[in-house]
Amino acid sequence: MARSEFTIDLGALRANVRRLRDVLDGSELWAVVKADSYGHGALDCARVALEEGAAAVCVAALAEALELRRALPEARILVFGPTHDYAAARAARVELCVGDEIPEGLPVHVKLDTGMGRWGVSELRAPQRNVVGLMTHLATADNDPVFARTQVERFRAATAEYAHLTRHVANSAATLRLPEAHFDAVRCGIALYGLSPFGTDPADDGLTPVLSWRSELALVKLLRAGESTGYGRRFVAECETWIGHVPVGYADGFRRDLTGTRVLAGDEHCSVVGAVSMDAFAVELPRQLPRGTEVTIVGPGVPLEEHARVAGTLTYELACRFESGPSRATRVVA
Repeated sequence: MARSEFTIDLGALRANVRRLRDVLDGSELWAVVKADSYGHGALDCARVALEEGAAAVCVAALAEALELRRALPEARILVFGPTHDYAAARAARVELCVGDEIPEGLPVHVKLDTGMGRWGVSELRAPQRNVVGLMTHLATADNDPVFARTQVERFRAATAEYAHLTRHVANSAATLRLPEAHFDAVRCGIALYGLSPFGTDPADDGLTPVLSWRSELALVKLLRAGESTGYGRRFVAECETWIGHVPVGYADGFRRDLTGTRVLAGDEHCSVVGAVSMDAFAVELPRQLPRGTEVTIVGPGVPLEEHARVAGTLTYELACRFESGPSRATRVVA
């Protein structure tokens, strides 16, 4: 094995697309593949989502759209983030999300700020002829459905006379829990990849994780009482303790604040101890295990949601920061 190996299960992605489409009752599914599909591989994920019936793919930046366009010449691509390179956008036949400024000669989606307090206009003017969609962005669909419903109703009232345009509001959380937010299309990201927008077990919503991450015990060492491992002596053995060293660290996306989380060494849960370094972390073993024992960092029995809980962050952030490039890891698409 290389230092570590990421596996992207496209079968799981297909199942998640089908699961999301099942709850839509006629609304279109638009697949959010920004940030390299949250670290899962934008081109592979976009292609599979479209094959399974997604009507469009969504990205954050024009550069992401241009990269996809070269490989997916017929796909409908929507760019969320601001851009002023309208010539490149026209040449690539992409659609833009806009606020006050509406460029000519491009299909655009006007964004209404109903409570996110970020991009978007506060009041909707009569749409120009190249406006093809109206949208808003929910701030609390994952943790405060009351406010999310307030945003939905604000949007519904503001866009009622423009129902002939494509209206889209829902993210993954609203797609799964707020059917009144479905309108004509939904924009799903995190749920596509089998991760819970609620930080709970993805299986609760019928989702299957797409990414798994494995490495191995590169070194197994016995610490005697009073001996330590790692920078700062953050772990000092109270008695004889077997320690395993895994050749993955924060340069690979395994963050320093993941000390205390658990991984699987073979089929046994083991706690990460000491300071996570740039290229390695240590685990406390139940006994001496062979060097080369497989370590599951993310996968069955080791959900990314649990790592996020320990780090006090979101699965979104962890997945986006995994470094699966060939200089650090092997990436397998299955």
